[in-house]
Amino acid sequence: MTRRLAVVAKKVGVSEATVSRVLNGKPGVSEATRQAVLSALDVLGYERPTQLRGERARLVGLVLPELQNPIFPAFAEVIGGALAQLGLTPVLCTQTRGGVSEADYVDLLLQQQVSGVVFAGGLYAQADAPHDHYRRLAERNIPVVLVNAAIEHLGFPAVSCDDAVAVEQAWRHLASLGHERIGLVLGPGDHMPSARKLAAARAVAGEVPEEHVARAMFSIEGGHAAASRLIERGVTGFICASDPLALGVVRAARRKGLDVPGRISVVGYDDSALMNCTEPPLTTVRQPIEAMGKAVVELLNAQISGSAVAPEELLFEPELVVRGSTAQAPRS
Repeated sequence: MTRRLAVVAKKVGVSEATVSRVLNGKPGVSEATRQAVLSALDVLGYERPTQLRGERARLVGLVLPELQNPIFPAFAEVIGGALAQLGLTPVLCTQTRGGVSEADYVDLLLQQQVSGVVFAGGLYAQADAPHDHYRRLAERNIPVVLVNAAIEHLGFPAVSCDDAVAVEQAWRHLASLGHERIGLVLGPGDHMPSARKLAAARAVAGEVPEEHVARAMFSIEGGHAAASRLIERGVTGFICASDPLALGVVRAARRKGLDVPGRISVVGYDDSALMNCTEPPLTTVRQPIEAMGKAVVELLNAQISGSAVAPEELLFEPELVVRGSTAQAPRS
């Protein structure tokens, strides 16, 4: 018990006496300090005293599919900072291949009595993926916010970048440069943001031949494999569903001895970290991460505070950032 008091006190930056007062339900402690002590107990893995176990912890699960794509650490930084300002402690849950699944993380978070959960890039975006763990959260009335497009009928609010506007900006940019054979490198067929991007491309172009659409896993290797097929079909302008996919396209073009942007133009999506430092610097569509992250936390905090939040989707406008990976289409 004495060691626990010392560890928690050090974590929060208060005296052991203050921690003792919180654990014993004594007065003389501000609500902010009380919540900080309880959050520290949860983070450090200590059990709460019996009389305090009925309360939800001031913890918020932040569930990400990976950290290799820089867009996810960027979202985590913005969302985590905004949560901390509200006295909420983010718990980062990152999936690894063959490791803890999204459903497993949900079970762990429920055991910790979290105040809410934010999902970014999760299984909610894939129509054919398992979704039972989302229903468990809904049944427990746990506040949840999703980042970017989700399948229908999950019943959670979402904060999304407008996929249709993103593709329209990218397509018109490549078309203005004279590219007539424009291809798309997208995620799996059941991936909702990719489905929206494809629908938007068909809306702006009138028709997109199926042979100009390639699907891949969200990685540089996936982009490389997809681009190799499309280059052989004569595609000169590429619109990609993520920056890593776009970097894979650049690599595939170079492996075939084709200059970027002299022969092949590439547009990414996200404007994640260091895309202005690649060679060539990547033209990409920027997600407004700061504004989206703050909106996510506002929606989550409203639910935690007991306010009714409609299960609607807030759409944020993206911005095309033109750099060195796009240029005039090559003359035949």
